[in-house]
Amino acid sequence: MDKALWEKAVAFHGHECPGLAIGFKACQAAFEKMGIGTSDDEQIVCITENDACGVDAVQALLSCTLGKGNLIYRGTGKQAFSFYNRTDGKKLRVCLKAPKRDDMDRTQWKIHLLNAPVDEIFAFSEPKYELPEKARLFKSLACSVCGENAAEHKMRFHEGEPVCVDCFKTYDRGW
Repeated sequence: MDKALWEKAVAFHGHECPGLAIGFKACQAAFEKMGIGTSDDEQIVCITENDACGVDAVQALLSCTLGKGNLIYRGTGKQAFSFYNRTDGKKLRVCLKAPKRDDMDRTQWKIHLLNAPVDEIFAFSEPKYELPEKARLFKSLACSVCGENAAEHKMRFHEGEPVCVDCFKTYDRGW
């Protein structure tokens, strides 16, 4: 285990926990199996299937972030991460195997995760999702109800006027 990288992830997340260890080891698996590192822009993309502690390790170690558009959340609730390298086309899905925790407490589980080989704790496969397009810039439009700006691709229209998602009244007749 690379202690300096673990400490970087902990500093970003704010504390040590088993969830952070899962994300840390998923990044380690991507390092080992794909030869990737930190992403200056959008070269490395991660689609995370959870919004748990491990995602912070992905942000800290691979520089995949929502703001850069190279961290995408797909909420399946699984401890799974799909990594893509735009430079060489490599891709890998890393999914935590059903844990065999036996009588381990949280601290013991974290230590086990950090010290176990990645092949022991993860299943590897092709990602279920295609590599998403690069982030695009969109014009902002003012909502005709509240006046707040939102990206044009997120707006709805009512009687020909742009309306933000918060102000839009859904039309649903029970179908």
